[in-house]
Amino acid sequence: AYAKAGVSHPSLFEKVANHIVESDSLDRFKPQDFSNTLWAYAKAGVNHPKLFQRLANHIVKHDSLERFKPQEFSNTMWAYATAQVHHPKLFKKVAEAVIQRKEEFDSQAVANLLWSYATMGITDKQLFSSFMPTAAKLINT
Repeated sequence: AYAKAGVSHPSLFEKVANHIVESDSLDRFKPQDFSNTLWAYAKAGVNHPKLFQRLANHIVKHDSLERFKPQEFSNTMWAYATAQVHHPKLFKKVAEAVIQRKEEFDSQAVANLLWSYATMGITDKQLFSSFMPTAAKLINT
């Protein structure tokens, strides 16, 4: 809510981030919890590298990202690109997952996702080429 409203409250963001980083209960986080948290920090311009690293490491360790919806993928990756946080394993794992589910993405999710990779200088040819037909189809609708 603070990020959406454009209200800065650094000490609150710091306390929440530290709580998440120290938490043993990330398994209770849903994909939307990850994407909303990361989006809020990136949108608010709050730099907390340990939070981004902790959440990325948690996402990467899972065998499957099937519970993530396209918007959750794109918002998560948008947050990493906006915050300029490099996590190659996360970008690789997400690319592999979204390629398998590219037909589920709407135009906004495609645009945000590909923008995120391009912004980070990640030119995953398989990712970009696999989304070409999806992007073309979305342009024609």
